[in-house]
Amino acid sequence: MRTLLRCFALVFVMALAADSFGQGNDAPASDKESAAAIAARVKHFIDEKTVAGAVTLVSRGDEAVEFDAQGMADIEAGRPMQKDSIFQIMSMTKPVTAIGIMMLAEEGKLSVRDPVEEYLPEFKGLRVRVNQGPDAERLGIPNHAITIRDLLTHTAGFTDSAPAAIPDYRQRMNVPLDEVVRQLAREPLLFQPGTEWSYSSAGIEVLGRIIEVCSGMKYADFISERILQPLGMKDSFFFPPPDKVDRIAMVYEKSDGRLVRAPASILGGDPARHRQGAVFPAPGWGLYSTAEDLLHLYRMMLNDGVYAGRRYLSPFSVHLMTESHTSGIRPVGWMRGSDYGLAWEIVTDPLGELTGHYAGSFGHGGAFGTQGWIDPGDKLISILLIQRSDGGTDTLSDVFMTMAESSFGPQAK
Repeated sequence: MRTLLRCFALVFVMALAADSFGQGNDAPASDKESAAAIAARVKHFIDEKTVAGAVTLVSRGDEAVEFDAQGMADIEAGRPMQKDSIFQIMSMTKPVTAIGIMMLAEEGKLSVRDPVEEYLPEFKGLRVRVNQGPDAERLGIPNHAITIRDLLTHTAGFTDSAPAAIPDYRQRMNVPLDEVVRQLAREPLLFQPGTEWSYSSAGIEVLGRIIEVCSGMKYADFISERILQPLGMKDSFFFPPPDKVDRIAMVYEKSDGRLVRAPASILGGDPARHRQGAVFPAPGWGLYSTAEDLLHLYRMMLNDGVYAGRRYLSPFSVHLMTESHTSGIRPVGWMRGSDYGLAWEIVTDPLGELTGHYAGSFGHGGAFGTQGWIDPGDKLISILLIQRSDGGTDTLSDVFMTMAESSFGPQAK
């Protein structure tokens, strides 16, 4: 009898120790059915050639309740999508850069309220366009020096166009970050800082340079050594190493009803070249990553700055990043019904909930259709990884996010 009890105990311990990342055989039937329903709907969009393939992941608490890969990572090469396929996550990079800024703030190396010119003297004497229409070229003096907070909230007034001196730096990625920022400092602001919202990768590029100045490290090295490596994000990087290239999903666009490889004019240049020879890390959109790696990052944010027993941010910093900083400005964000925190988009209104997120959820998307969202109320993380450069994926994203929230949120159980 004692031997039998020991056997039962061993089986119980092994079950508890089983990897909760994927769906095990002991997953509730309702969870399996919900996961299968999501997979079926995603397959529909693949069959309709909305995307070539997709990786989806939904985590509830400490368990991944849905994790699937479908379709093709590279149509021409005949390479199927895998759960560990690597994607250009584009603007999902922005919150990672912001996490780096908050780390430095916690160390006393900067204040989020500080003027940018305190760290980057080239921004002294900045000018702002004061009028629209016939007098649009007349320049004035900003009502206050742009701050780090202005950059984090996209309210600094930066244009998202490339400076004339480096018109294709985001495609060729051949200009070092410090020189990019020097050129950006010569551009006039679009509006008085803090009065309007205008999405700007340029502002996040400036934050990347501030990280370099305050840390004494190259931006990409800081992000890797302080965030990516400690979090176990082993397949996340700015410049693809040769041994990872064959796992990178190709970027597509739609032409005459077919998916074709995206051209070299997209952000990051020719996706088939994998940024060979690049020197610009693109703090606003430069990361490659996987669903599993992003899960580590998002679990850290969901757990008030802690992952696997290690603290990366204080609860106060997570709070600051994920509360609205733009409630008095309209329009704001990529979807109606949202505001911006410090580089995170936050759902604040029922219109935002129509995209599949409860109010209070925060996340970010990317230019090639990727999405990653965190619902702190339901302890739910939803990740959609796809690669299409010309849009057309909003319905797929809304369907996936809505099914994830309605199927796996605690209120659904």
